[in-house]
Amino acid sequence: MLTKKDKVQLRGNIFRHLDGIATATTMFSLHKKGVLAFLLKNKTVELSKLVSHFTANEGYLNVALRVLCSQGWLEQKLDNKNNTVTYSTNKNSETAFALAHLYEDAVTILNYAVHFPVEHIRSDAFIVLERVFKKYSDNYGLNKPEENTVEQQVLKHIEGCIVAPITVMLGVNGLFHKYFMEASFSAEEYHKDPESFKKILDFLSYLGWFKKKNGNYQFTDKGLFFAKRASAYGVTVSYLPTFLQLDELLFGNPLVLKSKDGETEKHVHREMNVWGSGGAHSTYFKVIDQVIIKLFNKPIDEQPKGILDMGCGNGAFIQHIFDVIEHQTLRGKMLEEYPLLLVGADFNKAALKVTRANLIKADIWAKVIWGDIGRPDLLAKDLREDYNIELKDLLNVRTFLDHNRIWEAPKKPTNRVSNSSGAFAYKGKRINNNLVEDSLLEHLQKWKPYVEQFGLLIIELHTIAPELTAKNISKTAATAYDATHGYSDQYILEVAIFNKVAEEAGLKPDPNHFSRFPDSELATVSVNLLKG
Repeated sequence: MLTKKDKVQLRGNIFRHLDGIATATTMFSLHKKGVLAFLLKNKTVELSKLVSHFTANEGYLNVALRVLCSQGWLEQKLDNKNNTVTYSTNKNSETAFALAHLYEDAVTILNYAVHFPVEHIRSDAFIVLERVFKKYSDNYGLNKPEENTVEQQVLKHIEGCIVAPITVMLGVNGLFHKYFMEASFSAEEYHKDPESFKKILDFLSYLGWFKKKNGNYQFTDKGLFFAKRASAYGVTVSYLPTFLQLDELLFGNPLVLKSKDGETEKHVHREMNVWGSGGAHSTYFKVIDQVIIKLFNKPIDEQPKGILDMGCGNGAFIQHIFDVIEHQTLRGKMLEEYPLLLVGADFNKAALKVTRANLIKADIWAKVIWGDIGRPDLLAKDLREDYNIELKDLLNVRTFLDHNRIWEAPKKPTNRVSNSSGAFAYKGKRINNNLVEDSLLEHLQKWKPYVEQFGLLIIELHTIAPELTAKNISKTAATAYDATHGYSDQYILEVAIFNKVAEEAGLKPDPNHFSRFPDSELATVSVNLLKG
């Protein structure tokens, strides 16, 4: 049985593994180009000088260097007033940068792993994995590193690059089904190439996930801990297509991953992303449920006519909300007299098809329409003209979407000096943090007329300062969040800054319905009911 302390340590391993995917790919790209050596030689360098010296794309290079700050290997000085960024080496830089070449194997594995969703593990991948397993079990020639050293950090990163994509693949493909979790099993029961698959199971046994006896494998408590949390790896692993294009994003064509209309997204494996995020969302849904229950228990004339889920994805959130209202509220008992208007809107036309199919299957009546989070006026017009529904009569909800809107420069920039520590880019160009706040302000102002009556119920992702992340290695996934979102033109601000800008827009966070996760200075997720 795992103790509370054991669980904290194992959860910390997951965070370190996620750090590893972001850091290994970033470090190795910077190492190959000579950026790390240049930093060691010059000690303190302005970002603009690095950009000109290496002909780099400033926005993504800034994201990359901030990743290293979050790992405690560089220091960032951000001057939002003068719009300058400076990076300096610190006491860990030389040790960390000297180990950067070790990430080559990790990146090689990830180049195979990006194909796992379609091809699973091919025979050539097994050969590479076996070679890396051997090196890893020998600590890559390093003396067994002590806790909380740079060497241990690097080895955990490499471990993460091995473990994370394999765990996701096994989770998606059923190895963590109760059948396997509750009894011993053989490699033959699961894989058509059992001899090769045994190598993976043996490595996971080396990590303490399985006990091996007479050719059979059985999950340990430690292994079950990771198996039950396999989806925690899903979102970061889904961005492997982005991480594996860092050479190009940093020093080549910044548009290499941009998709044309109708094309499948190139920067992320969307199906895996949805699978991964679904595992995490249940925690936040519990908070959302309380708001929904309270609102739909009010007298009927004080209730919204329905709900609009902007960015409905696969329709799961709409299904969840309908279920809560139907079974846990007064409105649920009055659906015959007062039907619930459900609207799912999404920018992605493929998502609309999936949502429509899933809602029909669940026997839930809903309008499913195209919508752009940046154009609530168009959405309101379409709802009014096509369905005789007023957007302002609905409770507007969304999950992890506002930061993922298409960048729109503010039409009326203010004179603000941002306190955000974030690194933001659009198509490779760096975006001034002051403008990121101004853009969010104008974005929320667009929505204000439509959410004044019932509010905007929102789950949002956030960044934290890199020096805070560096002091809390193994306690936060901030490094991975910053990398995945920074390299893909998404704009995650700190919780306090997001709330401040919302208030400026006239949408005040309701303190009775505000939660943050974790509930500390390390918060990277918030749940808010913003009211006009």
